[in-house]
Amino acid sequence: MAVSASETQVKPRVVLSARGLSRDFGGFTAVKNVDLDVHDASVHALIGPNGAGKTTVFNLLTKFLQPTSGTITLMGTDITRTPPDRVARMGLVRSFQISAVFPHLTVLDNVRVALQRPNNLSTQFWRPLSALDSLNERAEQLLAGVGLSMERDHIAADLSYGRKRVLEIATTLALDPKVLLLDEPMAGMGQEDVGVVSAIIRDVARDRAVLMVEHNLSVVANICQHVTVLQRGEILAEGDYVTVSQDERVRQAYMGTEEHH
Repeated sequence: MAVSASETQVKPRVVLSARGLSRDFGGFTAVKNVDLDVHDASVHALIGPNGAGKTTVFNLLTKFLQPTSGTITLMGTDITRTPPDRVARMGLVRSFQISAVFPHLTVLDNVRVALQRPNNLSTQFWRPLSALDSLNERAEQLLAGVGLSMERDHIAADLSYGRKRVLEIATTLALDPKVLLLDEPMAGMGQEDVGVVSAIIRDVARDRAVLMVEHNLSVVANICQHVTVLQRGEILAEGDYVTVSQDERVRQAYMGTEEHH
């Protein structure tokens, strides 16, 4: 019997996985028994009402917090007890909610500085700035990829809020992550910037996994292939956006929170 093309398609591999992930703070359980699979070449959203445990899950995955119980694997390697700097070097990189650029450097120099680590220049601090010239071509490529070429010589502090966030994504991409974690990338952005950053994230996810915490549900609907909904530290629902948005428990969890925004 002939096998259709759709049946032979291989599901993207799981690059980041958590099993039974839990975290207690004193007598309070912030995250309880969370299972999570993040696939290569896809955008996965972590959503839920305030206090649902989304940021704690992020902190556990990136090893800023140690789980009370459970396991985390990155590309098949157990990283449950691995320090955060080593996890970052293995390819799990987080872009922080608060913009993390060097305000007094140019846009280009911000990216060149970020490129030092994967090119083993970060320990050679005694070398002159001209030593970074070898990184110019890659830096220019990254800026072009996020639409910042025109602002390459601008001082980062002079950028609009939305453009600073775009620069932050470019500096994160300079580390060449296998899995990119974005913590509320659209927070505080105007509609035009939201559209630009959405397109960038979609493009970035062509050849790497993106896991994002995001409150803007229209963004989640537009760019995310998979959605995990948290409530009080536990998984309430998961699936594609259409599936989870039609789940009655998800609607009740968001009643009185999303409707007033």
